[in-house]
Amino acid sequence: MKQKVYAFIDSQNLNLGVRAQGWKLDFKEFKVYLTDKLGVSKCYLFIGMVPGNEKLYRILQEYGYTLIFKPTLEIRDGSEAVVKGNVDAELVLHSMIQFKNYDKAVIITGDGDFHCLLEYLENQGKLGSLIIPNPHKYSSLLRRFRSYSLFIDKEMRGRLQQK
Repeated sequence: MKQKVYAFIDSQNLNLGVRAQGWKLDFKEFKVYLTDKLGVSKCYLFIGMVPGNEKLYRILQEYGYTLIFKPTLEIRDGSEAVVKGNVDAELVLHSMIQFKNYDKAVIITGDGDFHCLLEYLENQGKLGSLIIPNPHKYSSLLRRFRSYSLFIDKEMRGRLQQK
């Protein structure tokens, strides 16, 4: 019997991690990659709800992502406004809500705040892969999961870069 594999994606960490490498991710191709290479049947994308981004959200849903929204806050930093929408709690919560529905989880983040989730999934035999968006900048807490880790790097750029 084929294993059910679900992906849980920290969208801001993914987006910023790839952009820090000087390119933009093609989310449609990324979904194909997750399906074809890792057998992912369901992709949860955790994203901040920003008014005006409705078209982006609709496109991501058309690509096959299930969007889980986090309300955002606009924080003033001098004259500049920064939008914050930390999705960590939602990602952990939904990975536990869905726990009985998948055999393996793919977690996409470089954030060490997910160490406890990764440890729990590993101990339960449910950690499939950890995909780290930037191989040059990620939490040292994730090094423990190196045997599960895949990195979005120069090799993947050719396939996953937005044209």
